[in-house]
Amino acid sequence: MYRDRGVGGGMGATKTEIGNLDRKRINDALDKHLEKSSPSTSRGINGKEKERISVPSTSAGKQHDQSASLSKNKCSGEESESGSEASDVSGSDGDDTSWIAWFCSLRGNEFFCEVDDEYIQDDFNLCGLSSQVPYYDYALDLILDVESSHGDMFTDEQNELVESAAEMLYGLIHARYILTGKGMAAMLEKYKNYDFGRCPRVYCCGQPCLPVGQSDISRSSTVKIYCPKCEDVYYPRSKNQGNIDGAYFGTTFPHLILMSYPHLKPQKASQRYTPRVFGFKIHKP
Repeated sequence: MYRDRGVGGGMGATKTEIGNLDRKRINDALDKHLEKSSPSTSRGINGKEKERISVPSTSAGKQHDQSASLSKNKCSGEESESGSEASDVSGSDGDDTSWIAWFCSLRGNEFFCEVDDEYIQDDFNLCGLSSQVPYYDYALDLILDVESSHGDMFTDEQNELVESAAEMLYGLIHARYILTGKGMAAMLEKYKNYDFGRCPRVYCCGQPCLPVGQSDISRSSTVKIYCPKCEDVYYPRSKNQGNIDGAYFGTTFPHLILMSYPHLKPQKASQRYTPRVFGFKIHKP
């Protein structure tokens, strides 16, 4: 059910689809295939299982090569064995990737931090989200990598809807998580690494920014970056990042983290640009 990992910034299109879909129609379509009494996410064929199916057996290929070319020298044989071992290791690493780690690694999702599973598993932290997100139970299971025995009962369209709902649900959980101690600590590391970008204003001298939403209501506006030096907001430089819903970060986060870590707040820029014509200041009428 994971999307193609080579495709970046998949949130913009799926977000629009969710906004245009009627929730009642979505739930009615799901009722035809699954009973509401056993909510669990179906992935069809699991994304990890797809990788196992599509990757040919390296051991079988190795035996074929050995039987076909016994005259190869010893050095080339050792190189091929080491290469196959490396590919096996990389394949096993991909299989162990969680949905949250995969989602945060997508191009355009650099603003997101990884939310702890324990935080998501606490129902108190998710209070009220079930009424905002369609396919809530199935989306939650997908985020937590809960396996299901009903995979064959979902259509491709329903899989897309569940995945879109999972992205929306994770974003709303993320907005709450980054207001906690652990969440702010994780975002602080990203802030220090300039993952949120720098202020485009010249006199801010490359001041690192923080993500902020103009509304706490989903699908109201996209995410912006807030500069603590000039105290203004700007569009992110990346188009993929600019398509993220601002509610996934909220209106409180940048100001709360600056209050929690006062040493991060820089002094205001004293310089201002002065318009001139032939060296003379322009006076307003």
